[in-house]
Amino acid sequence: MTPAAGAAPGWRAWASWLWGVAPAFLLLNALLTFENRWPGIGIRFGQRLSYELCLGVLALLAWCAWRGGIGARARHALAALVAVLALLRYADVTAVAMLARPLNLYWDLPHAWQLLRLAAAGVSPTQVVLAAAAALAAPVAVHAAAAWAIGRLVRHLAWPRPRPWLWAAGLGLTLSWTAHPFIERDTRWFFSLPLAPTLAREAARLPASLAPRLNDARLGPGPAFDGDLAALAGADVVLLFAEAYGATVFDDAGHARALAPARAALADAIAAGGRHVVTARVRSPTFGGSSWLAHAAVLAGVDTSDPLQHDLLLASDRSTLVSHFAAQGWRTVGWMPGLQRPWPEGTFYRFERLAPLAAIGYRGAAFGYWHVPDEAAMALLHDQELSPAAKAADPRPRFVVFPNVSSHAPFRPLPPLLNDWARAGRPDAYTPAQVEAALAVPVSWVDATAAYRDAMAYVFGWLGGWLRDLAPPDALVIVVGDHQPIAAVSGPAASWDVPVHVIGRDRALLQRLEAEGFAPGLALPAATWGPMHALTDLLL
Repeated sequence: MTPAAGAAPGWRAWASWLWGVAPAFLLLNALLTFENRWPGIGIRFGQRLSYELCLGVLALLAWCAWRGGIGARARHALAALVAVLALLRYADVTAVAMLARPLNLYWDLPHAWQLLRLAAAGVSPTQVVLAAAAALAAPVAVHAAAAWAIGRLVRHLAWPRPRPWLWAAGLGLTLSWTAHPFIERDTRWFFSLPLAPTLAREAARLPASLAPRLNDARLGPGPAFDGDLAALAGADVVLLFAEAYGATVFDDAGHARALAPARAALADAIAAGGRHVVTARVRSPTFGGSSWLAHAAVLAGVDTSDPLQHDLLLASDRSTLVSHFAAQGWRTVGWMPGLQRPWPEGTFYRFERLAPLAAIGYRGAAFGYWHVPDEAAMALLHDQELSPAAKAADPRPRFVVFPNVSSHAPFRPLPPLLNDWARAGRPDAYTPAQVEAALAVPVSWVDATAAYRDAMAYVFGWLGGWLRDLAPPDALVIVVGDHQPIAAVSGPAASWDVPVHVIGRDRALLQRLEAEGFAPGLALPAATWGPMHALTDLLL
């Protein structure tokens, strides 16, 4: 018999009451305070209090004092609320751990399915089925556990005797939280970070998200795009967004040491082609993913560190590097082998030719989720747009935007480097044994360091080979790292910095960039030049 059912107020009654309250409270607290188990997407239970739960217990206490309890329907409704909050908690702590940025429901939810497809591409069908079953069962299990805990909690809160102590504890905890801004000590150290700020941020973001055309002024000023491109003298320009090419390649001693031979080979290839390179360190608007934010920052010269700014940009009629080059007589090409689904937002950029995976002409073996290796994609791009034959058909200079895919997480499967441009774009470029060997290498989202280094070495390899052996003599190549790799590779306290390399034969043009703070060579300067979107003005 519980104290709420009428037991005498002796020590046995208090022990019974405590045994009834403690497991229920601790279970609910665990559902609202767990943390990310870094690196990866798992969780670990925290050892702090949930501020929202403390307020909820006080609300239940007041209700029980007034009405004596709650019905089954209300109990299940509260349990559903707890389940939703637990799901939001998981999304919030995982986004911070994996992407180093807060959750953004408006932007992240539409891309959740693509993330799940990407994750499923690297595991077995059995693991996919088990993960799907767990994902379906988890909300049901959380709801059932929360309903049990709330029912047990309410039954014991109906006992009047502990109420003064509970009110005093609740008041003390509330004062501890609210006093934090007014005193020098941190009086909230025993609380977990609450969900309320995340919910408030999402609620404040929603109106602008649903009506972006009414908020163009929020974008602020952008580049004028009113100059000419005479300094290029009609040269082809290739803007390569190097996927997950972050400053960690230089800043982390292990990465730097492992990639030093591949980087030296790239430098030798640049020199062998009669070219020079200058480098700067810039701050990306994103971390670990959301590459499109970096692409838009460079192409439009707009700060997209808030994804809502990207949404507003795509709903505007702003000029971009694409429209600017087109107006000056260049043929503009969006070469996007990673684009595997309709992209209606892409009409904003107004490429003369937008080539997704299905339109680049790759007929070879599929290497994982991303299908086409970078070397093959570059071979096809060269044949169709940059070769002498392509220039004979259309002599205009090209402005090409090419986001590569082979260094995208999870960085495998990785094809062998062919160093044979006549073969790379053919359907039989890779032998069945090469494909089988690449697909046999296990994929890991947690221990991805070796795979990342291999992928970056592959990118340095094919890029160097193309610059040495095939690239148009006068081409200006701009390599922009779009963001740091996932936190499992870059580490828990990595910056948002990325390298930018400008490669070409026009030494006078590169010296102008040196005068603006770029450094000669491939080595990354220690100081950050500025935000990524400021590059656009500089390049113009």
